[in-house]
Amino acid sequence: MARPITDEERQYARELLRKARAAMETIRDYDQQTVDRLCRALGWATANEKTFTRVAQMGVDESGIGDRAGRVAKRFKIMGILRDALRQKSVGIIEEDPEKGIVKYGKPAGVIAALVPTTNPELTPPGVGIYAMKCKDAVIFSPHPRSRKTTFEMVRVMRETLRKQGAPDDLFQCAEKPSIPLAQELMAICDLTIATGGMDMVRAAYSSGKPSYGVGAGNSTMVIDETADIEEAARNTRKSKTSDFGSGCSADGNLLVEASVYDAFLKQLQVEGGYLASDEEKAGLEAIMWDAEGRRNVDTVARSPQEMAAAAGFSIPGDRKFIIVRQEGIGKEHRFSGEKLTTVLAIFKYSGFDTGLEMVRQIYEVGGKGHSCGIYSFDDDHIHRLAMVAPVSRIMVRQPQSKANAGSFTNGMPMTSSLGCGIWGGNITNENIHLKHYMNVTWVARPIPEDRPSEKELFGEFYNTETL
Repeated sequence: MARPITDEERQYARELLRKARAAMETIRDYDQQTVDRLCRALGWATANEKTFTRVAQMGVDESGIGDRAGRVAKRFKIMGILRDALRQKSVGIIEEDPEKGIVKYGKPAGVIAALVPTTNPELTPPGVGIYAMKCKDAVIFSPHPRSRKTTFEMVRVMRETLRKQGAPDDLFQCAEKPSIPLAQELMAICDLTIATGGMDMVRAAYSSGKPSYGVGAGNSTMVIDETADIEEAARNTRKSKTSDFGSGCSADGNLLVEASVYDAFLKQLQVEGGYLASDEEKAGLEAIMWDAEGRRNVDTVARSPQEMAAAAGFSIPGDRKFIIVRQEGIGKEHRFSGEKLTTVLAIFKYSGFDTGLEMVRQIYEVGGKGHSCGIYSFDDDHIHRLAMVAPVSRIMVRQPQSKANAGSFTNGMPMTSSLGCGIWGGNITNENIHLKHYMNVTWVARPIPEDRPSEKELFGEFYNTETL
C-alpha cells in the first residue's frame, strides 16, 4: 500500500499544475499554422538520430533492461506520430458534414498527467508531447523511478525546443522526484491522465476521479496457417520478438502453427536465430520467470536470450536471438501460455483452423484480452473468422506485431505509444490513443430537412401486427 502524500509533494504538484495552466493561457490564441510549426520542431528535436540514440541508450543504461543497440529503432514512432498529427486539424473547425448540418470545433483537453513506463522513457514523452502540442494541451510527466533521469532528459530537450521557438517551456514539465503518492495526486488534479505502463498504474489512473486513457496487459498471439509464407512469418517473428529484447506487450508471445507447416516453420525460426529449448531447459526458464504463485519476475523482463539461459542454468550460442519453447497446455497453470515480456516465446501446434481458433480463445482467457493478435495467412476466410472471434482490439495480418499494431508506415493504424484495449482490457477505448483523444470537441448543429422515416419503414414486418 502506498504511503500518504506529504504536504511538500501536494504543494509541488499544485505548483506544477499552476505553471501548466499559465503556459496554456499563453498559447490560447495560437493558430493551426503556429501549432503545426511547433510540432515539427519537437519532432526534429526528439527524433533526430543523434539525440534519440543518446537518450534511448541512456534509458537502457539507467533502467538495466532492454537492448541498448536496438531500442534506437523506436524513433520511427515519433516520425509517424508527427505525420499523423500534421495531417489532421485541431484548432477551430476540424470537421464538417453539410448533409447532417454538423460542424465540429477542436478545443484543448487541458493539463494532462502522463505516466511514463520504464520501458519507454525516451519515446513516451515526445509521443504524448506532439499530440498534446497539436491540441494546445500542457503535460506533466510522471516518470518511473527506474528511468527518471532519462525521462527528465527527454523532457528537457522538449522544453528547450519550445523555449527556442518563443513558446512557454512549462507546457511540458517533469516531476523531479517521482513517487506513487505524487503520481496519484497529479492524476487527481489534472484534467486527463494518459497511463502507459503496467496494470497497477492503469488501475490507479482509473481510480483518480478524472478521465483517463490506459492500456491493458498483452499476450500477443500469432496464428500461422497452412497458406503462410513460412520465411516471411519467421522473419517477422524474429523482428517482433527481438525488438528491445521483447520488452513490449506487443512482442510475439505465442505462435499457433498448423500441423502441416509446423516442422518447416520451427526449422525456419531457428534459421532466423531462434534457439529451441529442451524440456529441461524449459523447466529452468519457468523457474526463473515466475514465482510459485505465478507472478512474473521483473528481473527477467527484457533480457537477452543469453542472459535468460544463463539465469536458467544453461548456455546458448552468442548468435541466438530468442528462445523457443514447445508448449501444449493452455491455462493459468501453464505459465508459458501467458505474457512473457522477454526474448522467450512459446510455440503450439494445431490441426484444423477450428482448433486453432479455440486455442486463441483459451489463450486470451489466460491473459491479454483486448490487446492484439496476428495472423500469417493468405486465406481471407481464415482472417475473417479470426477477426470474428478473437477478443482483441487489433489484428495484424502478415506483419511484425510489435512494429505494426501501434502504427507503421505500411499500415493504416494510427501511430501511438499507447494502445487502448477496450472493455476486455478494462479500458474505455479499443483505439490506438492518438490525436482525437487529446482534445475536446464542440458539435454545432444547424437545421436540416426533416429526416423522419415512416412508422411502417421503421417497424418493418412488425408494423400493424397484434399488440400486447
